[in-house]
Amino acid sequence: MTFNCFGRSECENGAQCFQDKPDCPTRSMCICSDCFYGRRCQFSTSGFGLSIDAILGYHILPDITFSHQPFIIKMSLALTIIFIITGFLDGILSIITFKNKPVRKVGVGLYLLGSSITTLLTMTMFGLKFLILLLAQMTIISNRSFLSFQCHSIDFVLQVCLTMDQWLNACVAVERAITVMKGVRFVKKKSKQAAKFIILILLFVIFGTSIHDPISRRLIDEVNDDNNDVKRIWCITNYSSSLQVYNYIIHIFHFFGPFIINLISTVILITKKSHQQSNIQTHRSHKEILRQHFREHKHLLTAPIVLVILALPRLIITFVSKCMKSTSDAWLFLVGYFISFIPSMLTFLVFILTSKFYRKEFRRTIVQCRSIIQRRLRLIFER
Repeated sequence: MTFNCFGRSECENGAQCFQDKPDCPTRSMCICSDCFYGRRCQFSTSGFGLSIDAILGYHILPDITFSHQPFIIKMSLALTIIFIITGFLDGILSIITFKNKPVRKVGVGLYLLGSSITTLLTMTMFGLKFLILLLAQMTIISNRSFLSFQCHSIDFVLQVCLTMDQWLNACVAVERAITVMKGVRFVKKKSKQAAKFIILILLFVIFGTSIHDPISRRLIDEVNDDNNDVKRIWCITNYSSSLQVYNYIIHIFHFFGPFIINLISTVILITKKSHQQSNIQTHRSHKEILRQHFREHKHLLTAPIVLVILALPRLIITFVSKCMKSTSDAWLFLVGYFISFIPSMLTFLVFILTSKFYRKEFRRTIVQCRSIIQRRLRLIFER
């Protein structure tokens, strides 16, 4: 075997290329560095931003019906369907609630309306991403123009939606903490104006810090050495070393930023409220006041606590495993991948069902919709 294939290496990401003969070689192979794999070492599998292409791609068997695909693919499809249905229900029910003007008198309502819309976009992109990956690797879809378009767009939009949802949830936690700190000095109108400005800034920043991803994407062909008729088309990112560092820093920033903000806001909510009560009710112990405060204001505390708890498994998987070194690690990283979508599916559960005000607005909207439907049905039957 000779090293580097005489400068004609097809290996990606600094992998070593070996061929069987110095002259007229018939076979070549790539020896990948850590955290890269694939026939051409085309997949980067470091924790943050790990794509489902890298996790499941090689488990999907080309030219094989779905019924004969591996169990991990069938399970992934089942989970994807469950996630999409749950996400759409959550998004639609949340939009029904937050479209009401009384809910949007403060910034929190606008943030949660934005989060609800983002949930629907996230679930749409998530479903398309999995379906296209499955059909492309089964060689059912092979149109190169279509695959190139989805390569440059779907992963980018999906990442922007997930990141936007995390930051919007963090904004909710911050505003609730500010509301507790300011008390009667909190101005609703200023809160609403600030929310509109912050949402625009977030969109600009997230798009700006993520635009390097679609620019760096491309399609590559991979032909099976044992069967030249079997060809896979992969969507990969091709970063320079400096861009790789930048990409890692940006992913850490967008992951840890909302995580830390939610954590700090939760602590502020609990301590500030209990401190206010202890100053008023001096005859009661701080522990007793803290317990009562948690019961009375659990709807404010539930969301940030749940979001922090859901972020922990992904955080642990990323830093303990560091990267997926082979396809045999797929189950662990598949769990982390699906967990990353759960927070965007919980808007209705953690923000609406835990709040008396939001529940009331939701019920009022449902009653109005029911009345409108009944009225229209009556008119149809009268005709």
